[in-house]
Formats: sequence, structure tokens, C-alpha cells
Amino acid sequence: MGIESVPEKMLACQVVEYNAPYKIHQVPTPRDLGPYDMLVKTAVASLCHTDGMVSAGVFKTKLPCTASHEGSGTIAAVGSSVTDFKEGDRVMCGLMRNQCGICADCQGPENYSQYCANNDGAIGVNLDGAFADYVRIDSRTAAKLPDSVSFETAAPLACAGCTVWRGVLQADLKAKEWLAIVGSGGGLGHLGIQFAKALGLQVIGIDARDEGLELSRTAGADVVIDARKGNEAVVAEVHKVTNGAGADATVNVSDAKSAAATACAVTKMHGVMLQIAQPDEVSIPFVELIFRDIRVHGSLICSPTEARRMLAVVAEHHISVKTNAFNGLHEIPKLIELAHGGKMQGKGIVVVDEGQRGVRKGEGRV
Repeated sequence: MGIESVPEKMLACQVVEYNAPYKIHQVPTPRDLGPYDMLVKTAVASLCHTDGMVSAGVFKTKLPCTASHEGSGTIAAVGSSVTDFKEGDRVMCGLMRNQCGICADCQGPENYSQYCANNDGAIGVNLDGAFADYVRIDSRTAAKLPDSVSFETAAPLACAGCTVWRGVLQADLKAKEWLAIVGSGGGLGHLGIQFAKALGLQVIGIDARDEGLELSRTAGADVVIDARKGNEAVVAEVHKVTNGAGADATVNVSDAKSAAATACAVTKMHGVMLQIAQPDEVSIPFVELIFRDIRVHGSLICSPTEARRMLAVVAEHHISVKTNAFNGLHEIPKLIELAHGGKMQGKGIVVVDEGQRGVRKGEGRV
């Protein structure tokens, strides 16, 4: 396609004012590419909890800013120093752009490189994102899609998948050990169940919504527990299937006020609780930390290498994303309404370019 074939204007869905509806309108296409930049023709973009935080001004984003940090599509043009990708490649968009390469996180273990604080920002958070016809991304954080992974599957994996995948990895469990997931029936949770099962773990899904409990079962959790029974009953059920010990580790992806406490309570003594959800405050009774020695770790998205391994696992194990699809950027208000209604199962996605839908390698360049 090449940058010369890219139109000067494109449709985009932007945050133009905090705590206000998105504005869907024509904006200039990002045609100026840095050496490691790539311009992606967006196929599918996804809605994430973080999008609401951006709209609320939590990150003090400079406005206007195109929303969505979960995108997939086809490369339309590449920067002068890009060697691992070419025009026509199908990709999952990476979030971060232009990490410094010299800080302790960049120079340390690769699976902590995503913590670099000296970068240009993340698409859809500080930089224009994927709710647009085109999105500019960094080739160094992008990932090629396996032939069998669709754009519809890949878009939600860019953040939701990468986030819970790292949580499962950070649990550092062996096959047959027990992983509990609090919030198991949400967008991240149902992916976490499938990732954990792909790694040979036994999974306890805990959720407080009928829709979430149903999705936890569908995703393959070995045991599903209704959190509405209360902490004491939930812990008893976990102990029943773990010989009285508790889960070997727990991942919390629920921002409910009591979720972190529940996640610690179901974890065995000296075990690890991975906190992924981002409520304003994380509340944990002191007894869990002091008397039971529960180790609480935070976890961000995974690194580029981990993301590429995740996609290979998705392809090998036929991992699926429960999606609620809307066609076209103008449908985003309907997606927001569904998401805020509390009844959505899985992830909400927008098919930005219907022409790319279902395209796999070898089926023609878009």
C-alpha cells in the first residue's frame, strides 16, 4: 500500500472533553512515521476498562485523543528502520511507543521492559489509539498474528489478553496446581481461565454475576463459585477442592471493593495474590498479610516477547475470546451503553474495516 496511498483524512472516535461522550469525526491521518513506526489499517478495535479511565481524566491525557489501546489490522506503511515487518502483514498492535532502551527496566530482564517510564506513552491512553481507520504504532512492541488467529480475536488480546496472560505467568505455578481467578467471568477473567488451562493448571473461577458464572464454566474452569455467597462460604468451597489448603495462587481481575480481600482469603498460606484490577483503593485485611503471609504483587501488561508467546498459545490451543461485535465506529455509543449496563459477557469490539474481517494469510492483501 505505502504511505503515498494512505488518505489524508480518516474517521476517528476521540475523547475531546473529560467525562463527556466521544466525538466521532474526520481527523488527519498520521502519515508521518518515525524510524520504528508502522501505520496500521485498523481491522478491529476493542473497548477496555482503561478507556473509561482515560475519559474520566485519570491519566491527564492531552486532548483530543483517539480512544482504544486494543487494536489489530494490516500494516499499510513502515518506518525506515523497520525490518521485522512489511506492508500487508497482519498484526496485533502493541501499546507502548518509543521506550528509551537505556533505563534499568529496558536494560534488565525482557519481561519487565514494559515498565519503562521514559517513553512517548501508550496508544489510546496518551497517544492516538485504534478507534480510527488507521493507527500509528511502534514495531518493537507489535506482534505478527498466527495464520489461524483472527483480527476479532487479536484486538482484545492487545491489552486484556496481554494483561491476564502475564498474571498467569507471574503466578509461577506448575501443571496440576490450583489457580483461582476472582472476576473469572469478565473480559480478562475468561481469557485467564483458558490461558491457565493451556498451561496445565487447575482453575477455580469466582464471580458475582450470573453472566460471569456462566462464562467461567464455558471458558473451562474446573470449579466455579458464586462470590455472592460471602467470603466464608467461598473459602470453604475452595478448601473443599484443595485439600484444605487454598489455591496455590490467585489472580484478581475484579475491581469490586471486597475482591482483593476475597482473592487473599482463598489463597493458601504463603501464597501469591496477583492484583491486576485497578480500583481507586485496594483493601486487604491485615490478617492476610501478617498472619497468613499472603504476598501481593501488582502486574501490568506483558512484554513483547511474552505477547508473541501468548499468540502462539492462542493458536495452538484454539483459545477464543467471547466478543460482542459492533460494526463501524459510529456504533461505539451502543457499545458503551452495553458495557455500562453490566450485562455484557466478555469483550466489546468494533469492526472498523469490514473488508478485513476474516482475512487470513494467503487470502489476499487488504
